Amino acid sequence: MLPLEGVTVVSLEQAVAAPFATRQLADLGARVIKVERPSGDFARGYDTAVNGLSSHFVWINRSKESIALDLKDPGDQRVMDKLVAKADVFVQNLAPGAAARLGLGADRLRERDPRLIVCDLSGYGSSGPYEKKKAYDLLVQCEAGLVSITGGEEPAKTGISTADIAGGMYAFSGILTALYERERTGRGSAFEVSLFDALGEWMGFPYYYATYGGQAPRRSGARHAAIAPYGPFAAGDGTKVFLGVQNEREWVRFCEQVLRLPELAADPRFDANPKRVDNVVELQGAIESVFASMTGEEIEQRLEEVGIANARMRSMAEFADHPQLAARDRWREVDSPAGPLRALLPPITVAGREPRMDPIPDIGSHTNKILEELDEPPRD
Repeated sequence: MLPLEGVTVVSLEQAVAAPFATRQLADLGARVIKVERPSGDFARGYDTAVNGLSSHFVWINRSKESIALDLKDPGDQRVMDKLVAKADVFVQNLAPGAAARLGLGADRLRERDPRLIVCDLSGYGSSGPYEKKKAYDLLVQCEAGLVSITGGEEPAKTGISTADIAGGMYAFSGILTALYERERTGRGSAFEVSLFDALGEWMGFPYYYATYGGQAPRRSGARHAAIAPYGPFAAGDGTKVFLGVQNEREWVRFCEQVLRLPELAADPRFDANPKRVDNVVELQGAIESVFASMTGEEIEQRLEEVGIANARMRSMAEFADHPQLAARDRWREVDSPAGPLRALLPPITVAGREPRMDPIPDIGSHTNKILEELDEPPRD
């Protein structure tokens, strides 16, 4: 038995943040009913990379049931009311104010059912001057300062939807907390998560660094603004070796046993991490002058032998074939409208428990099944 079996989640969701949260609940056994407009969640149209399906949609919508409703239609509004009345959790990430205009505001819903848990996901929160501002992932990354510290000479967004994922994870943990609280008190609750607040929490290091250090962390590409050596270093065969030294003990070991230049550890330019950061160009040169006579494989072997953290930069194809994933049996197959697809197991691993990995739904593929449960007539 999965821990959330018996929990019903109705989610009026679109794009990434809310679907990401509810997929985590589905992985744990919750029944997630995804309410889509008749044309479908617009994330279905982001691309056609997965055998004609959207890569975003495939990623975050397995194990859900899809019902297609036009919530401007009185009959479909009635269906929605019946759905929510049977739910333990209601999640929505519509545009600001849209859910309330549809009669799906938290106050109204919880007045009807005090045991209901309501999660509202928004871009910037339900008050303040940005309440109604559109909030796509890139834009929230900009407003939270993430773009200002990401990239190299030019600022850059992250390569994944960081703001959406942050918001989705806090919605997920908030729902789990609310379910636990309900077990203790018998009452549900309502809470909100904004992408801006979620990403703001993740910006703690640069906020403190800039506010109390007097300057923002510089954009450092694959390096670290506050730790050195950290990042890519060129080997003699043209490969890049990625490594990270976290403390002075490791720095001494790195100089003595990897570089075989023990005197470098005591160099006054490099004998403490803040000095190494201030003199990072000279540090890079000193390290790469040694690495120039070695292959990437030789450097990695030395790093492993002395316990210095290192990694190989892999392409997405290499990640898909990663030996660690294969050795730990982390891949499963899920069904979809485009046929079987390979999917990673969710990160929460419990010995002896297989997570739910059910199909990715087509638009409205469960509509008639759900209507029958609600004593509503089927659709053509």
